Amino acid sequence: MPHGSHAASRRVAARRRAWRGATFVSAVGGGLLFLTSWATSGGNEIRAASVTDLRTLVQRQRADTDAEVAKAAALADEVRTLSRSRGGAEVRRWQNEIDKVSPAAGLNEATGPGMTITLSDAPQSVVQLALKNGTPEIEKLVVHQQDIQAVINALWIGGATAVSVQDQRIISTTGIKCVGATVILHGVPYSPPYRIAAIGDPVKLQAAIDGSVYLDAYRQTAALYSLGYDATTSTDLTIKAYEGITKLRHATVATIKTN
Repeated sequence: MPHGSHAASRRVAARRRAWRGATFVSAVGGGLLFLTSWATSGGNEIRAASVTDLRTLVQRQRADTDAEVAKAAALADEVRTLSRSRGGAEVRRWQNEIDKVSPAAGLNEATGPGMTITLSDAPQSVVQLALKNGTPEIEKLVVHQQDIQAVINALWIGGATAVSVQDQRIISTTGIKCVGATVILHGVPYSPPYRIAAIGDPVKLQAAIDGSVYLDAYRQTAALYSLGYDATTSTDLTIKAYEGITKLRHATVATIKTN
């Protein structure tokens, strides 16, 4: 065989050995990657596609949080039961003081007449059309935290004795903030529609809602861009007690300037 043919054969053999080595390395690397993924996930699926649905993710997180809140409430009830079982005049005195302030603090379930207001984003068809045409701004088609706060403030002005958002009791330390397409309330993410309920005189509550300049502007925007706004009165509403942490962690004394 000519010298050139020997050289060509050696090159082909070398390439084959190289491919076999590369295949072996790839197989080993793939196996290690699989084992690493399995160990990291604990045998569970970790595909990114499972968390791309924001609404589904919010619902899962809310379910987990609700379960933890329920556990905390059960433990708090156990603590109260144990405290009462100890007896003694001092314990009873403090418990009476707690019982007096609990309703105002939102720590008791409240029932009575009132009204419910529901806010919701514009339909997806309107949002998609806005994205296509570039107008109006998407910000005008969604409910913001200030919209929810405006409703709550108006209800307080109207004499509401208890208020809830998404069935979560609103207390003095409650904060509401937007994060992406959701609203965070007591550390739990919620997506629209947002249901705001209040117990109080329906006539006074309605008058306060109608007299709010901010809500008047919101209703005009809602009518123009198809946002949801619905207000109904009721003779019998129930708002459950607040079950979260009541200890104030961060606060500063407000400075009031006088002329």
